[in-house]
Amino acid sequence: MKFKIIILLAVPVSMLAACSGNQKPVDMAVAATRSKSAFETGIITEKALSSNARLPGQLKPYNEVNIFPKVNGFVKKLYVDRGTIVKKGELLMTLEAPEMESQLQSANSRYLQAQENAIASKEKYQRLKEAAKEPGSVSPLDLDNASAKMRADNAMALAEQSNVASVRTIQDYLNIRAPFDGMIVQRNVSPGALVAPGKDTDQPMLILQDISKLRLVVYIPEDYVDKVDLNQSVTFNFNSMPGSEHTAKISRSANSLGSMRSEAIEIDVLNKDGQLKPGMYAEVRIPMVSGAKSLLVPNNAITRSTEREYVVTVKNGKATLIDIKEGLVRNDSTEVFGNLKAGDRIVNHPGDELKEGTRIQ
Repeated sequence: MKFKIIILLAVPVSMLAACSGNQKPVDMAVAATRSKSAFETGIITEKALSSNARLPGQLKPYNEVNIFPKVNGFVKKLYVDRGTIVKKGELLMTLEAPEMESQLQSANSRYLQAQENAIASKEKYQRLKEAAKEPGSVSPLDLDNASAKMRADNAMALAEQSNVASVRTIQDYLNIRAPFDGMIVQRNVSPGALVAPGKDTDQPMLILQDISKLRLVVYIPEDYVDKVDLNQSVTFNFNSMPGSEHTAKISRSANSLGSMRSEAIEIDVLNKDGQLKPGMYAEVRIPMVSGAKSLLVPNNAITRSTEREYVVTVKNGKATLIDIKEGLVRNDSTEVFGNLKAGDRIVNHPGDELKEGTRIQ
């Protein structure tokens, strides 16, 4: 019995000892809130960027054409294949269309007939004109009718002559020639194939590219359009040719934004040795206009998710989430575009748990 009494007395004594100390009870929820509200903050700065924008580019042929036939026919003979270098006007293939030969013969026959009629009318008019020198031998009306008939038959002969020339021109469409110097990069027909005039969506007979000079196409994002210095040279290197750097001037720009909210610029690249190929990718360094100022935030202040990209600013002691777009990236800071201004207080390492309206110390 004494042992049980001692235990019962010990419990109240221990409770009194705890309460009689100087320590006060700790509210764990308040402590957690305070620890969460103590965030590291920084300031948005505005500086003039003198670096280059690194953007991808792709080589495209300077000229490219899909070759279709102008008339229906069968492929008679091919003189080129994939990889063949051709000159302007060189014969690439010949087609055959038997009905065209019949059309040419028919046109020639009509022309010869019209020519004979014109000659006969002219001779008749000349005879009447000579006979009219004798007074009263030929009436003026007959002479006028003969003159009119001569002119009509002569006009008909000229028309038939033009028709023959037209048929010959169409017949020449059976000879397919190169429109410019270049290389055949694709051949889709063989001798005996039936071909017909097509559309851009149809498969062409041949594809010809001019690769002696190429176009390096780069798409400038909307946020950089007004900062690109078109007067300076750009430098670029190709992914398949590491270690080789090229320099050239911007040749032309679209001066309008496309469907991807970007402006296309082109850089002419000479390809005398033929090492460069259309379709190759390059990393292009586009110079920015000197003195163009941009807003910079620390790299660790940007929060990225699958839905958005934002920074957290502090306004009136509360967190405000601002959507941004990234620009140039430096060693310790990133150029941003959004509803921001220089001097705004920004949270570093905000994390996904920081929500809109959270109080910031």
